[in-house]
Amino acid sequence: MAVQINFINNKRKRSIWVKKWMEDRNKYGHMPLLKELRQDYPSDFKNYLRMDFDTFNILLELISPIISKQNTKMRESISAEERLAATLRYLATGRSYEDLKFSTGISPSSLCYIIPETCKAIYQVLKETYLKFPKTKDDWCQVASDFKNQWQFINCGGALDRKHIRIVPPPHSGAQYYNYKNFYSIVLLALVNANYEFIYIDVGKNGRHSDGGILEYTEFYDKLTKGQLHLPNNDETEKHLNYVFLGDEAFSLHENFLIPYPQRDLSLENRVFNYRLSRARNVVENTFGLLAARFRVLHTAIHITDPQNITYVVLAICALHNFLIRRTTSYAPPRSFDHEDLATHELQMGEWRNSSTELTSLRTSTQKNVTINAKSNREKYKQYFNLEGKVPWQLDMIKKGKA
Repeated sequence: MAVQINFINNKRKRSIWVKKWMEDRNKYGHMPLLKELRQDYPSDFKNYLRMDFDTFNILLELISPIISKQNTKMRESISAEERLAATLRYLATGRSYEDLKFSTGISPSSLCYIIPETCKAIYQVLKETYLKFPKTKDDWCQVASDFKNQWQFINCGGALDRKHIRIVPPPHSGAQYYNYKNFYSIVLLALVNANYEFIYIDVGKNGRHSDGGILEYTEFYDKLTKGQLHLPNNDETEKHLNYVFLGDEAFSLHENFLIPYPQRDLSLENRVFNYRLSRARNVVENTFGLLAARFRVLHTAIHITDPQNITYVVLAICALHNFLIRRTTSYAPPRSFDHEDLATHELQMGEWRNSSTELTSLRTSTQKNVTINAKSNREKYKQYFNLEGKVPWQLDMIKKGKA
């Protein structure tokens, strides 16, 4: 009996402590490799963590106070640098915790706490500066000015889209997250400015919400309907038209939302409107595309049991996208995004399309109870784009089949 008890105790001790090779992370983990890459192969360092060393250090300095742990008498804690490197590698690759343990020297049981905690910290330290939602008329006017200058679309507060983010269903969730495409997901809805940056994100609603009506359950829509977004009034906008947001057929036509005319028996004027809308709204498709190309965790089903922690992963990715697109040109080099060749009137595909599996969209919603004012507002924009607001190349692009 005593021998049996001693065997059980020894087994328990072995299960508590990490494997011997993991205790020497400085020898077997990827931190020594990263040090060498930093010094001699900076481009490989950037490819490994999706950012250069200087940017990594800036981020590390921001989050260290939140994620640093104290050493104990029994063992040395995993440093903030190791925690951040492991998390960035996870976001860049989508590799499982079991697989990551071989490159990080950190056990899966530790990674399952470290990565969500670090993602939450990344979001917390970046959101105020890099995910700042417009709060004043001046803020919204700046967003509109960028859309006018870059995409020749007036009074625009951003382009909207929503995507399914694949997940492994949480325990005991049944079919709650099962979507119409026959996989489990949560939904990411985002508003993007003219510079391919997220300015509003809503993430976490289960994938069964598979149409544009999901917008109506967001804080953004609630504030819009209550007049609390502080949008410019019509006497302050160009041509005194409604300040608008751009969507596709999955959203409903609204006084402040423009969507395309249905693709049947389109007049030339309607095709012009659809082209101009699609041209400006292309920023959100390209933003999601680059996001998935850079953070390949979005190519796999995120295997984290707590839905709130999945949300932190997605929030961290969106915050990192804005952080990197502002801080370094290497994150989105020239030709990363789709662009029009005005000489040939061809749309040149962005390089993100070569390395990315596109995220799945929500299905088209049924247009119900569209108001006369909403229809009238779209007609006014159509008239503007066909007359005073036309651009020289729009008919050529339409002839090439771009609308």
